[in-house]
Amino acid sequence: MKNSIGLLSAFVGGAFIGGIFGILFAPKSGEVTRNKIVDSLDKRGIKLSKKEMNDLVDEIKTDVSND
Repeated sequence: MKNSIGLLSAFVGGAFIGGIFGILFAPKSGEVTRNKIVDSLDKRGIKLSKKEMNDLVDEIKTDVSND
């Protein structure tokens, strides 16, 4: 049962991260994309300020470009 829960958690987490990357690399302006991410996180009860969102986007871009 633990393996099933771990596998499900990994799948859901991967889907969420994949969705974020999909939104980040979609051909829309940065502001529109950031607003979509903030709205999506807001629906899940995660509150981010504009600065926190910009920091998160910058961190993800750096991580992706370094790979």
